[in-house]
Amino acid sequence: MGGQKSVLLAESICDWWSLAGVDALVGETPAGWLVAPPANDPAPKPRPVIAAEAEPPPLPAALQRRVADEEVPAAKGPVAFPDDWDGFQSWLADHPDVPGSQWDARRVLPVGARGAPLMLLTAWPEIDDQRDGELFSGAAGKLLDAMLQAIGTTRADCYLASLAVTRPPGGRCDARDAGELERLLSHHLKLAGPGKLLLIGSDIVRMAANLALPDARGRLLDVNHSGGRVAAAAIAHPAMLLTRPAHKAAAWDSLKLFNRGR
Repeated sequence: MGGQKSVLLAESICDWWSLAGVDALVGETPAGWLVAPPANDPAPKPRPVIAAEAEPPPLPAALQRRVADEEVPAAKGPVAFPDDWDGFQSWLADHPDVPGSQWDARRVLPVGARGAPLMLLTAWPEIDDQRDGELFSGAAGKLLDAMLQAIGTTRADCYLASLAVTRPPGGRCDARDAGELERLLSHHLKLAGPGKLLLIGSDIVRMAANLALPDARGRLLDVNHSGGRVAAAAIAHPAMLLTRPAHKAAAWDSLKLFNRGR
């Protein structure tokens, strides 16, 4: 291949390389063919620096709260219980520190005399009792009267009391309230001095004798209190017996202990 066409071809190739920016066969500076070219994206703008917020000036000394001046409520110790019978009954009726009086404004108070042959004790009033202001009211009270008659006594000869003078929400109290009520129980029994004690309902059986109600069936229990012991028996609450008549047999097994004069 030669002649005029070869010259034109060579000039064409040289023009192409010239257009591509190659104007020398060998450059003076080494080229880094494997180095990635810089991106064409514009450089990111620097973020503006936000100046720290200046702290507000302090309040004048007269407006600043001084810790020493704050009133810190003093921790309450155990409630002190009256030591005489009449004072104790009055205290149960109206004192704001009576354990178990915080759940309702209406208090259901004990009825009967000190030293009664038999004390009937439940944990707290039932809903009907709270409404009527009397322990063992309504149909449950009529059933209890029949049970007492079966062992040769009446409620008029007994001392009737609830450990708490109001009913807790849902018929349950927390551990802190239960602890105060147990202290009150011991003191109440000491002052009442009954000949015998009938625990009525599973809650009072658990607190007074540390037993589940089924485990107390047909057993005389020794209930300790400040200064002595008292023989006790336990039955389900008459309100529960009305809804579960099958439990009446267990209640009778316990009541018979008193009927035998034991």
